Amino acid sequence: MSSTGSRRHAPATLRNRDAILSRLTDHLPQTGTVLEIASGTGEHAAYFAPRLPDGLVWCPSDFDPAALADIDGYARETGCARIAPAQRLDVAGPDWTPDRPVDAIFCANMIHIAPWAAACGLIGGAGRLLPPGGPLLIYGPFSRDGRHTAPSNADFDASLRARDPTWGVRDLEGDVLPVAAAAGLRLRADVPMPANNFLMVFEKEG
Repeated sequence: MSSTGSRRHAPATLRNRDAILSRLTDHLPQTGTVLEIASGTGEHAAYFAPRLPDGLVWCPSDFDPAALADIDGYARETGCARIAPAQRLDVAGPDWTPDRPVDAIFCANMIHIAPWAAACGLIGGAGRLLPPGGPLLIYGPFSRDGRHTAPSNADFDASLRARDPTWGVRDLEGDVLPVAAAAGLRLRADVPMPANNFLMVFEKEG
């Protein structure tokens, strides 16, 4: 992450935003509220919201209170009225609740750069908050059946765990799917993405 003047900038968003957007349109509803968890700089929100259907409102959030001003700043530059003010949410906390009902939840590049409790809270909250059929979309690297999908991901995982032992690339089958099942979510789509990432699309059962 770099800084443009006093505002933060995440170069990865420029590389991945078009690929992610092309898949979001396949899995998001046409109307309703999309809650984004761990919005970071807010550049995804600013790029996605104006390009998604007019019936969708994008609601960014972040754990870091200092990020909220940057998120709102990028949103204002778009002139898009369908980006809600950024809110602080700690998904690792108990019974976290956004400021409005949600129809879909999106999270990019969080669960591997946060303690496992944050991933469990994200998934558990999605099971609690989403309506039946509502999607939870998680973007980032995953290992599969205990194996990394590329040598670069194995190196990335090692570097994350060296920085913080509670971080690391999560295993879809061993880590994520059991938590999702307990939350009443099933895997709807498993979408390979560029740079050895995935978009995992879960659906609230019921």
